[in-house]
Amino acid sequence: SSANKVDGVMFMGFLFAEECPPLQRPEFADVVEAYPLGSKLYYECDDGYKRRKGQYLGIQCKSIDGIADWFYTNFECIHKNILLSTAPAVELDFTQEPERKTQSPEKQENIPDFDWKAFCGMPKAFPHASIRKNKAYNVGQVLHFKCQSGYDKRPPTSGTSVCKKENGKVVWTPLDIQCTNDS
Repeated sequence: SSANKVDGVMFMGFLFAEECPPLQRPEFADVVEAYPLGSKLYYECDDGYKRRKGQYLGIQCKSIDGIADWFYTNFECIHKNILLSTAPAVELDFTQEPERKTQSPEKQENIPDFDWKAFCGMPKAFPHASIRKNKAYNVGQVLHFKCQSGYDKRPPTSGTSVCKKENGKVVWTPLDIQCTNDS
């Protein structure tokens, strides 16, 4: 059935997803990202910092005990002025096992229940590092938009856009929110 067909190409168990076109984001709206299983994100060290030699800055959204969660590796961004050979190895206790989700990470008001079995929320923060913004999203990406406070006068004030493949073309589902402070 087409319902459980996954967009992308399976190759030796890995999914190579197709990229989504640029999305016109609504003005005065905040976005919450939900990443489908298999998504990969990469951290980059902030200016003035670099990763400790031999460490990997990538994470992947995997199914862990039936719940989608980020699979982290150990890495550390250290100040460029610190000599790597003499720098004490600070043991950040980020083991391979992500902490258990007691609730969905982005459980904010007005955000629909994503299927947390199939989607990871925003990844956790690391000291002196930030998520490298990918130039494009992949098929399966879900973005939830919510009007910023003060710009939510006209309903609907929130909505979801999904990147999917329709008739061989990769498209975003239409989003009909208008965030304005007109009374």
